[in-house]
Amino acid sequence: MASHLEETHISSYKSLFGVLLALLALTGVTVFASTIDIGSWNVALALLIASVKASFVALFFMHLKYESRFLKIMFIITLMFLGIIIGFIFWDVSFR
Repeated sequence: MASHLEETHISSYKSLFGVLLALLALTGVTVFASTIDIGSWNVALALLIASVKASFVALFFMHLKYESRFLKIMFIITLMFLGIIIGFIFWDVSFR
């Protein structure tokens, strides 16, 4: 009777723990990167690290890694449009 109530996990706890450690390490990299001065590349570096962290969260914790090809393509298209919008914002602000 209780067999239909059992929950199964797509990812193992070991892989989720590995992703957690990677996210914590990337947080440390973010803190370290904030202490160095590389001029106008500070924002680009921070966005790159944040994008990698968001990719880990989307792939493993939101199970996007195991979804259909259609949903993966829609997610990538959404990220491309977001990148274009952010690019236009940076371009607009840089020429004021």
